[in-house]
Amino acid sequence: MSINNIPFKTYLDESEMPKTWYNLRADMKNKPAPLLNPGTLQPMKAEELAGVFCDDLIAQELDNTTPFFEIPEEIRTMYKMYRPSPLCRAYRLEEALGTPAKIYYKFEGNNTSGSHKLNSALAQAYYAKKQGLKGVTTETGAGQWGTALAMACAFFGLDLKVFMVKVSYEQKPFRREVMRTYGAQVTPSPSMTTQIGQKILAEHPGTTGSLGCAISEAVEVAVGTEGYRYVLGSVLNQVLLHQSVIGLETKTALDKLGEKADIIIGCAGGGSNLGGLIAPFMGQKLRGEEDYRIIAVEPASCPSFTRGVYAYDFCDTGMVCPLAKMYTLGADFIPAPNHAGGLRYHGMSPILSQLYDDGLMEAVSVPQTSVFEAAEQFARIEGILPAPESSHAIRVAIDEALKCKETGEEKTIVFGLTGTGYFDMVAYEKFHEDQMDDYIPTDEELAVYRAKLPKVDA
Repeated sequence: MSINNIPFKTYLDESEMPKTWYNLRADMKNKPAPLLNPGTLQPMKAEELAGVFCDDLIAQELDNTTPFFEIPEEIRTMYKMYRPSPLCRAYRLEEALGTPAKIYYKFEGNNTSGSHKLNSALAQAYYAKKQGLKGVTTETGAGQWGTALAMACAFFGLDLKVFMVKVSYEQKPFRREVMRTYGAQVTPSPSMTTQIGQKILAEHPGTTGSLGCAISEAVEVAVGTEGYRYVLGSVLNQVLLHQSVIGLETKTALDKLGEKADIIIGCAGGGSNLGGLIAPFMGQKLRGEEDYRIIAVEPASCPSFTRGVYAYDFCDTGMVCPLAKMYTLGADFIPAPNHAGGLRYHGMSPILSQLYDDGLMEAVSVPQTSVFEAAEQFARIEGILPAPESSHAIRVAIDEALKCKETGEEKTIVFGLTGTGYFDMVAYEKFHEDQMDDYIPTDEELAVYRAKLPKVDA
């Protein structure tokens, strides 16, 4: 393949950066179901959320009709430190696979936090500072969100308390130390520092933790500490809104190249990356302007889409947060201590859950050894060491490209490369030492958690 004079990376000018976030809900005929008050089972009102979230973020969370939100100039200025991010053509991977498909990836790892999470972290820290708060609390799984938020809080002069899933806290000490370098206090979750953490440890001695546990602890501290609010890196509507900059830039870059995506692929844990990547494309699909095949990729060890149920469930293990209607495995579900990175949340974004239930996107689950095989192949060919989360999308992008090789179809595949894997070397070590297994929960195990779902009338 001759690749002389062909761009490997397409960069947008700063003037082409999005000036607004796109609210996908405005174009959804079937809106995502509202958050419910767990006590009354009635839709949450802004005043009920005010003790947990920042005021401006609550307005964004509850708005199903406004199509665009202006990005404040302070946030756009911060974005310019690392945005626009490049859309890359994987010529070497195409050649190695012998596929007629064109493969593009949107690379979000070109900032110190190493992932796309900074897009929302900057926004949420900005609104917290604007409200005059002293600090915020949060949870983090693999540590990417915690790292991004630590950076954002340092920029805006906010205190940050992070509850990090215990297995990641132990597996990724360097990610933890980056957070501390930026001024964050990091606690392994579940911990003895909160009432909910104590309760979870009493019921599950020796547990390695889950995002649901960490969320409960972070919310407890936020609600009980004056001048603090809780912020989060995935799942909720506000986060997908901020992450729409990924898809908006991707769409502009493809248009610049005269390309149209046929297949769009993203890893899916809570939904932030996938929701952000597909936003403008799904908007076109909803409006009947274009059609795309959209694939969510999740770990077989935590298969919310492919084996979960679409129902109201608690967003946290401690059951103190509002109920969200989503594809869920059950709030008590604690995934195996594997290396799926941040893709170990028991539920999925209400927006993506509604779109999936409406048949507007697909979902597949993949085992972790297969994911790391794809990660290593990509690293050796394309030169970027991918995060475990991103590698789920790489796995399916390669699989789809090989299908094109079999059929001879010249499809254009776009996937999200959410970040780099330099803090995930324990996972790579386990893979290289053949110490990585493919634990998949049984139907019987999942049924136990499903039986505990709250009873909510349709």
